Amino acid sequence: MTGAPRIGVDLVPLSRIPALLDPESGPALHRMLSAEELRLARTPDGAPDPASIAGRLAAKEAVFKLFAATGQTLPWLGTEILRGPGGRPEVRLGGRAARLAERAGLGPIDVSITHDGGYCIAVAVTTADTTPTPTSPTTPTAKGQP
Repeated sequence: MTGAPRIGVDLVPLSRIPALLDPESGPALHRMLSAEELRLARTPDGAPDPASIAGRLAAKEAVFKLFAATGQTLPWLGTEILRGPGGRPEVRLGGRAARLAERAGLGPIDVSITHDGGYCIAVAVTTADTTPTPTSPTTPTAKGQP
């Protein structure tokens, strides 16, 4: 697919993660990361890995910015950051996230994540098809006419 490049970026301080891991915070982390992501975000001894969690959260935010879905909430569980070949992060979209990406005309999404100095940053890159999509009868045109 050819089209205009689109880039999303997000920064998550590692200091935010302990509050999400605190049992008193309830199921907050389970509303943000899928079971597969939670499984992957563990240290070799099985403990939660704050850097891996922060990286996935930053990547999800960066991917969401590609959708250009102003005013909408991030589809946390529909945007998964998994482990691809060689350990590289891989994006899997489902449900509302997949529909938003399709509506935005996005091509395949690539993500890069890095951690340093107490922060995690993620960059998501794709192309967006710039061909206008036909207006449906229920969607007003720019002049407000059906």
